[in-house]
Amino acid sequence: MKINKSGLLSGLVVAGSLFAAMSSASADTIKVGIANFGEHPQLNAAIAGFKEGMSENGFVDGTDVTYSESHTNFDASLVPQMITKLQAESPKLIYTVTTPVSQIAKQLLAGSGIPIVFSAVTDPVAAKLVPSWDEGDKNMTGASDLQDIAAVLEFTRKFLPDAKRLAVPYNPGEANDVALLEKVEELAPAAGFSVVPVGIDNVNDILQRITSVAGKADVIYTPASNLIQPAIAAVSAAARQIGVPIVNSDSSAVADGTVPASFSVDYKQVGLNAGKIAAEILNGKSPADIPPSAPTYETHAPLISKSASAAFGVEIPASFDDCGCIVD
Repeated sequence: MKINKSGLLSGLVVAGSLFAAMSSASADTIKVGIANFGEHPQLNAAIAGFKEGMSENGFVDGTDVTYSESHTNFDASLVPQMITKLQAESPKLIYTVTTPVSQIAKQLLAGSGIPIVFSAVTDPVAAKLVPSWDEGDKNMTGASDLQDIAAVLEFTRKFLPDAKRLAVPYNPGEANDVALLEKVEELAPAAGFSVVPVGIDNVNDILQRITSVAGKADVIYTPASNLIQPAIAAVSAAARQIGVPIVNSDSSAVADGTVPASFSVDYKQVGLNAGKIAAEILNGKSPADIPPSAPTYETHAPLISKSASAAFGVEIPASFDDCGCIVD
């Protein structure tokens, strides 16, 4: 075979140029780290929404930005290692999902110059992530998943008109959960409820703690807790034993027939809010000048399961007949 040296050299030059162009394009993309607590539908939706929000605001995945994602399978002891690993990759920004991850990231990245945008944080002020709802921290701000508790209580009253005692499982060791419980306790009397707090700091205690409210509660409200939500099937099984229905903060447990009803925040929208904020920061705005965002009433939606309601002995009120929110 005869080799054309001129053509070979020309081809090598072209290939080299293409490789250099590809390397340059790769080098020009902005690196963003994503620190998640664990795989869960709500948290995954917040990440998908974040990427969509970034894309809508000029930072397209693979073209303008590359993501490095990590999670700890809900093991808090591994969060520092995850944050340190992401920091070593020299990202322009880190997106933290949930309160525990955000709190640890703020501590470890202090003075690093890497801005942090959080989401799936119920009360960023109580968690000491930002100084107030009106301003961000000098290196951190983000999107809260704070539910409109008054609206949740209103829905619960409509769904269970005769209920008077509301049990709230929560993790006493998590700022998110404590802040939400305090808000429920503040607003419940106006909706005609007394509150029964149920402290749970270990998933192995769920059966005992939930069944302990037998005769003390008419309904259980399960918040967006990093301990409660991943174990919602166990919470539901225990609640069914004592015949106390659940109103959940996450619709996925209703869609699969685990619990009777939910009035939930759209976590994709929470992520979209965070993505918009991250884009502002990457475009030069200081996190301190961006107040944390919170979902509006319109980003909540009811969902009711016929099968789960029947299993808990709940008759769905006629007022929901035309809501378009009932699934089998």
